Amino acid sequence: MKCIVGLGNPGRKYEQTRHNIGFMIVDQLAEKNGWTLTQKKFNGLFTMERVDGEKVVLLKPQTYMNLSGESLRPLMEYYDMDVEDVLVVYDDLDLPPGKIRLRQKGGHGGHNGIRNIIDQLGTKEFKRLRVGVGRPNGSQTVIDHVLGDFYKEEWEAVEESIEQSVQACEAWFNQPFNEVMNDYNVK
Repeated sequence: MKCIVGLGNPGRKYEQTRHNIGFMIVDQLAEKNGWTLTQKKFNGLFTMERVDGEKVVLLKPQTYMNLSGESLRPLMEYYDMDVEDVLVVYDDLDLPPGKIRLRQKGGHGGHNGIRNIIDQLGTKEFKRLRVGVGRPNGSQTVIDHVLGDFYKEEWEAVEESIEQSVQACEAWFNQPFNEVMNDYNVK
């Protein structure tokens, strides 16, 4: 079983914000494969599908970003998932729009959603797909930046990073994660 968790905030107000890039990627992955996240449980929206005989869970926590682990942990416990089968997709200030980076593990890097997942799971040993949203310009605060919409001139790069991320997720369905990292961290 594999689980892909897209981080974001629920509600129309946040739909196109930088902080919701994880939701956007999970939505695009679901749409591309004809899946819908209609099940409501574990403080989240999710679906369980099969890819080449293996179960795949897509999850969008509905707890708001800073409590994302409070959705992921109960889902993992219910389905008896191993942490090595989890890939968390989220926004990263240190990458420019259009860039993605996959990692086997790591710290929270100041990201409160990742911090909560680490706290809830008791480990940093989960896979990550970091998606660039860039740093704030001028006097804009980090909070205003991540809760703000992408600029019009960023959308082409954002759409490219969403497509690359979806492809990386699909590659992980059939390849070891280190091979996916090798293929997608160079693009």
